[in-house]
This record gives sequence, C-alpha cells and structure tokens, in this order.
Amino acid sequence: YFGGKCMIRLGEQQILKVVRFSTIGVYLGDQEEQVLLPKRYVPATLCVEDEIDVFVYKDSEDRLVATTEKPKLTLGEIALLKVSQITEIGAFLDWGLGKDLLLPFREQTIKVEEDNEYMVGLYIDKTGRLCATMDTYAVLSTDSPYVVEDAVQGMIYSIKKDVGIYVAVDRKYHGMLPIS
Repeated sequence: YFGGKCMIRLGEQQILKVVRFSTIGVYLGDQEEQVLLPKRYVPATLCVEDEIDVFVYKDSEDRLVATTEKPKLTLGEIALLKVSQITEIGAFLDWGLGKDLLLPFREQTIKVEEDNEYMVGLYIDKTGRLCATMDTYAVLSTDSPYVVEDAVQGMIYSIKKDVGIYVAVDRKYHGMLPIS
C-alpha cells in the first residue's frame, strides 16, 4: 500500500488485503484494483481485511492472478532456472509456479537445451507479460543499499579476462571483482 492506496505490482512478492470472497477464491487489493487469489491458495483462516503475502503474475488467459507459491525469481532478480520444454516460440523454464516462464528466442544469448539450467532475469515484455531474458546485465540494478564491509552473496554472471568477474550481488545488484 502506498499512502493508503493499493498498487498491485506484476512480477513482485507483495502483501495485499482481502477485499471479498467468491466461489473461485478471494479478491485482494482495494475497491478500485483487485486480483484473484484462487481457492486452492486460500488459507482456511483467512478473513476479509486480513493481509496475505502473494506473488502476482498473469495466467494462461493473460489475467492477473495471485499465488502464495514462491517463484524462484521476481522482477529485477536473476536466478538459475531449468529448461522444461522448447517450443516454436522459445524455451519454457521451471520457476516454481504452476505455469512455466517463457524465455523467448530473441532473449537467448546462447542456444538452450531441455533439462539444462541457465542464468536468467525476469522482465515485463512489450505486451505486459512476464518473460525471462539471458541479458542479466539489463535486469540488475546499480542502486544497492550496501556500504563497505557489508557481507553479501554473489552469483557470477560474466567473466571478462581483461576487466574482472561480474557478480550479481544478492541476485539484484551489479557487482564486480576487478582483475587486480
């Protein structure tokens, strides 16, 4: 909630308020903006006005939907995901949700193979859908909250022999270990 106003954010983990119940689940958000949390994810003790931690994505019919399942990555993060299927539009990756994540051919920097894992980032494409990209540099942010001496975790995403090792710090921020 921002200043009392609900803002449902695609591709992000967020806390939303229960607005109303329906035969197919519960609607989360506020009076102007709502997203369905299907019945299979609704805890038995949930009541109107309760808040619940959910991830918002689009279903196969392009409708916003919420889930209590935790995806392996959210907007602005990178992760190592396994290819579950390759089709005529691209590769589909297992990201921990019922619906696999599309890695379009144009977002592949190398030819991917089924059952192999690849480093990808999550972004919203021009049609408003969540997709994966192998251009992890474009996904990571430079505004890290860290200061010198902070302990962080890093994931190598590129090695440049004459520059150094590029690292995704906490899967969200650019980092580099210089060659020196």
